[in-house]
Amino acid sequence: MAAAAGGQTVGRSSFSRAAAPHVAPSSTAAGVKLGPNGAAFVSSGIRDLDRILGGGFLLGSVVMVMEDSDAPHHLLLLRSFMAQGVVHKQPLLFAGPMKEPRLFLGTLPAPVASSKEDGRHRGMEAGTTSDGRASDEALRIAWQYKKYFGEEKTSHAEQRDKQEFSNDFDLRKPLERHLLNAQNIECVSTQEGDTLGVLQDRCSTFLSKLPRKDGGNANAGRIAIQSLCAPQSGYFEKERLGLGLIY
Repeated sequence: MAAAAGGQTVGRSSFSRAAAPHVAPSSTAAGVKLGPNGAAFVSSGIRDLDRILGGGFLLGSVVMVMEDSDAPHHLLLLRSFMAQGVVHKQPLLFAGPMKEPRLFLGTLPAPVASSKEDGRHRGMEAGTTSDGRASDEALRIAWQYKKYFGEEKTSHAEQRDKQEFSNDFDLRKPLERHLLNAQNIECVSTQEGDTLGVLQDRCSTFLSKLPRKDGGNANAGRIAIQSLCAPQSGYFEKERLGLGLIY
């Protein structure tokens, strides 16, 4: 997975903070958040993971995830990363080891509706008022939450910005079709060809089409490659080519 900055072709570890792309603090594009020292981040699609990573994926970074067939958590990370980019209307390039990689887009989760969240909170409030014990339990849970995570002294606008940066996704509900039909989503199969030249050219073309930074706005795009050099892809047992693509 790669979080690309407009006008840049960058490949480095997501944990490298020294060479963070500088972004003017005046304004940012949708789905891009400013961090310390002018660093810019995009969301992984999982809010808790963004917090663990110190803000999300660094703009211009490459993130490699080891796959495990017995515990396919990598698919959750991949789908969340892609879905978050689609929701933010960021250009997306997906490469996968299947004949029709666009079909994989149908497995991307949909964001949880805010109205549903409001209804759930209203239901919780109604339940606590009807039962004193439930109310005490809710207060205890809230106290424990504040104990471990601290008081959130953020305004309504800050909460809205945080919601726009990272969504909660419903894994049982697919992303709406009209979002997947956007022209800024490209798909390529890694089953075709025995070299990475085609994929590398597609990535370069994709990056060249990203809008360059204009007036301090950091334009972001996302590249998601599934099962690179896996047996089902055309680059099996060619790890050196895969490393060449990353670097």
